[in-house]
Amino acid sequence: MSDLLNRAGMVDCKQLATPASTTQSVTPSDEPFDNPTQYRRIVGALQYLTISRPNLSYAVNRLCQFMHTQTVDHWGMVKRVLRYIKGTLDYGLRLSSSPTTAIHAYSDSDWAGCPIDRKSTSGYAVFLGNNLVSWLSRKQRTVARSSTEAEYKALADVAAEFFHARTKHVEIDYHFVRDKVASGDFVVNFVSTKDQLADVFTKPLPGPRFIALRDKLNVVQLTPCA
Repeated sequence: MSDLLNRAGMVDCKQLATPASTTQSVTPSDEPFDNPTQYRRIVGALQYLTISRPNLSYAVNRLCQFMHTQTVDHWGMVKRVLRYIKGTLDYGLRLSSSPTTAIHAYSDSDWAGCPIDRKSTSGYAVFLGNNLVSWLSRKQRTVARSSTEAEYKALADVAAEFFHARTKHVEIDYHFVRDKVASGDFVVNFVSTKDQLADVFTKPLPGPRFIALRDKLNVVQLTPCA
């Protein structure tokens, strides 16, 4: 993380509470960024960082969508992520002993959230006992015509994560999910927005909400080993 800040010339930058703005939309800009190589290197390194910092997944996934056509606005979004990292250098994913090995997951979608192509973003978080073991933030491949369809696609993504990788290519998500519920493999419950952990993977959030979900994902301030 310190190396990233150094490469971007932001070692002494001001800290921010969240990696993505709730007010700045991702829209095309007329002014191209003059150093596309730097953009790709920084964003590529940020992708690696999400292995231990799942709360960065949404912001980094959004940046990856502009690897070939960056603008100064997109570089500004990169700098915001780095300013958030500046204030959380000692944070990481905590793994601890758990009294149970039950698997449970949260899935969510932000319907038509992209202002460019109106595709939705899927997100999920999978827990083994108390530990977060798998997560995703990804734009859906097709445009969903309703919020229900977008939610179904997100649910199918997390269903595929539990089963064989080939199920990720099933096109009829609805029947796939219905079969898993009917067979008893899945128990699907409604989760209120207040308790929806996957919310952090689908959209930018205000500071207090982002921090609350970050804590529930077990991304915490780590104590250095003696």
